[in-house]
Amino acid sequence: MTTYQATFKSSGTTYHYYAINDWAQAHDFDVARLPYSLRVLLEMTLRQQKTDPAPFLSWPQADQDIAFKPERVILQDFTGVPALVDLAAMRSQLVTDGGDPDTINPDVPVDLIIDHSVQVDRAGDAAAFQTNIKKEFARNHERYQFLKWAQQAFKNLRIVPPDTGIIHQINLEYLASVVRSTTQNGEHWAFPDTVVGTDSHTTMVNALGVLGWGVGGIEAEASMLGEPSYMQIPQVVGVRLSNQLPEGATATDLALTVTKLLRAHNVVGKFVEFYGPGLAALSIADRATIANMAPEYGATASFFPIDQQTLNYLKLTNRSTEQIQLISDYAHENHLFHDSTEQCHYSETESLDLATIVPSLAGPSRPQDLVPLTALKQQFTDNQKLAVTVADHEYQLQRGDLAIAAITSCTNTSNPSLLLTAGLIAKKAVAAGLQVPAYVKTSFAPGSKVVTAYLAAAGLQSALDQLGFNLVGYGCTTCIGNSGQLKPEMQQAVAAANFPIAAIESGNRNFSGRVNPLVKDTYLASPPLIVAYALAGTLRIDLATEPLGHDRAGDPIFLKDLWPAASEVDTLIQQTVTADTFKREYASLLTANETWNALAAPTGSSYAWQDDSTYIALPPFFQKLTRHTGLPYLTNLRALAKFGDSITTDHISPAGFIGQNTPAGQYLQAQNVAPTDFNSYGSRRGNHHVMMRGTLANIRIQNQLTPEKEGGYTRYWPTDEILPIFDAATKYQTDGTGLVILAGKDYGMGSSRDWAAKGVKLLGVKVVIAESFERIHRANLVMMGVLPLQFVAGENATSLGLSGAESFAISFTDHTAHVTATAATGKQTKFTAKLRFDTPTDMTYYENDGILPLVLRRKADLA
Repeated sequence: MTTYQATFKSSGTTYHYYAINDWAQAHDFDVARLPYSLRVLLEMTLRQQKTDPAPFLSWPQADQDIAFKPERVILQDFTGVPALVDLAAMRSQLVTDGGDPDTINPDVPVDLIIDHSVQVDRAGDAAAFQTNIKKEFARNHERYQFLKWAQQAFKNLRIVPPDTGIIHQINLEYLASVVRSTTQNGEHWAFPDTVVGTDSHTTMVNALGVLGWGVGGIEAEASMLGEPSYMQIPQVVGVRLSNQLPEGATATDLALTVTKLLRAHNVVGKFVEFYGPGLAALSIADRATIANMAPEYGATASFFPIDQQTLNYLKLTNRSTEQIQLISDYAHENHLFHDSTEQCHYSETESLDLATIVPSLAGPSRPQDLVPLTALKQQFTDNQKLAVTVADHEYQLQRGDLAIAAITSCTNTSNPSLLLTAGLIAKKAVAAGLQVPAYVKTSFAPGSKVVTAYLAAAGLQSALDQLGFNLVGYGCTTCIGNSGQLKPEMQQAVAAANFPIAAIESGNRNFSGRVNPLVKDTYLASPPLIVAYALAGTLRIDLATEPLGHDRAGDPIFLKDLWPAASEVDTLIQQTVTADTFKREYASLLTANETWNALAAPTGSSYAWQDDSTYIALPPFFQKLTRHTGLPYLTNLRALAKFGDSITTDHISPAGFIGQNTPAGQYLQAQNVAPTDFNSYGSRRGNHHVMMRGTLANIRIQNQLTPEKEGGYTRYWPTDEILPIFDAATKYQTDGTGLVILAGKDYGMGSSRDWAAKGVKLLGVKVVIAESFERIHRANLVMMGVLPLQFVAGENATSLGLSGAESFAISFTDHTAHVTATAATGKQTKFTAKLRFDTPTDMTYYENDGILPLVLRRKADLA
């Protein structure tokens, strides 16, 4: 069999590789037709030989599946802890069955970055960072002990300690190799770096020409254990960029514009690839800002091919000379280096003139809702007021006034231009005597220590500090819901009055209730605009025409007075953002945190589960290994919930604060955990008792079965009681009644939360029937043994007259589900729905009650 192997030399070493052009020529195919992202998939298909590469010949009409088995996996701790808990549980089950626990190990390199646990308990002063770290370790002692056990127990696992940086920026600046190499039987091999991560914004690394995307924790576990995922060769939307950004427009403005453009285009389940004359003008940092937000516009990946900007960035971030040369040589040799003369064929195209980008924000609750800077004030028209006294100042707040202004880590802090611009604005504001109003909670959580290093070198961190943008931690803070409480006086007044206070942050997610349960309107913006609006204290302002404050002489200060010239920013970048900075800050990446180093942890191959732990518990997924034979006939299902469109994984999966009176809060109190020690749902993802109680418990979710009550409630049909969803699900399980969820479009959009699937599984949900599914969540449901069914085009629960009070029976013919909904009157509504088994392995996963039991069976030779 022809394998299309070839060789090249780099830095005096001969490397073997799989030559995609040799394969193309052998099949009379022009490889230049393929988008660069698909060339990476083609190389993987040739090298791994798990599926036939022939479908690439008929792309974009190809509808066959190919295998995707990434070279590495990257985890953050909220999603990484439950993944490792599952692996530890598999080891325990093997011990119970008389097997060898050491057979459960990651098959590929896995990096876990502890970055999601720090909370902004304290902000606005020099003590904030150390205070937050101290509280972080106190809250997460059990979790961190478990992770240190995992670090010594599992092979191929590397853990980056807390308070070091966030997963995406460390991936971009340090972990990503772009081209990987290995030695087999004395031969050196080169191939593209590919990755999946348990954070949907793993796409940020696409800026470097590294193909990868976010997956649910369940799919990541499968990749860790050597299971390939299957996908149809994706459609690729080409976005042609022209010209360059005008003065005053930022990469954030561009990313938000792209988000609106591509969400409207409908790129869900597709790759996006950028090309055109405007590409060369975008730095890797600018590309990373755009690529980070791929989940917000729905793309699986958001790819920028390898080019000279890639090599320049790798040199800046202190990658070795030999590695950079290898990347250049391999990419040129294997047709992966961007050639602007090639005419790639795309499934669909869009175009964007960078010169048309204007300063913008997005909100108040969806990242695709673009608002030009000049139009923001118009979004706040009501005159509701709130009197509050903060720091001996009396304020009459209105809707649009700010409780939170956060430069938070994920989207923008890999971008020196944005951070230095924010710092320069702060410096000029301080010089003019401007201050942030006392009611605004300001915070700064950069994505890596490099950021604070260059801000300090530029003399700008002190100015940010004077405005309250002190360092609060190196981690995912406000954007994930770790914003902490508002200023104490604000916390009390806003809660008492249910006042619609606002927030502004530089992240990528602003779904209702996400940033803080008391915040009604949240807007996304660039770090420079965060500083500007914080100074104004409100979003009810047109910064293009109105002053954001007055100087000591009483003269108005406008945004244009503070905004630095691009040349000033570029000069600072050249002076302060250097390879030496990256070398110094990353030299001690794994050892710098002394608190982590001193943490004692258990050892051994099997984890010693503690029955009284409220953080880490042995999950029940492997205790009763059941199997189906084909698709079952399901009867007497009752509706647990009926939802409208755009139900996100934030709505489904437990996230953020744990309420004292919620089922999860009541459980913790019953375990003698005080409300002050609840921590967050994210930190307790290793305990299924907490997580299943928090599933579908979002305070803003609206179940149409209980239109009179917002939040995680449902109607328990046998008695017509309105109960918390967990309590009703428990009653149904006692009755032996299976459950169904009815939903609208884009069910499961948003972050790739594994507990959005695990939680509904444990609640007893057998089927979800929706108008459409987001890609990751659909896959996660199947991998947990929950059936995803899709209404046929033009139909939904409302058009079919389904109230949710019916009893449901479902049978199957191939990929078609036949549903009968029977009302209490005996009236039957019959309809068909599509079974969303999209890959060849979906049926196998379902028949084994999920992918994790399947893998365990294989490891124990029980398959």
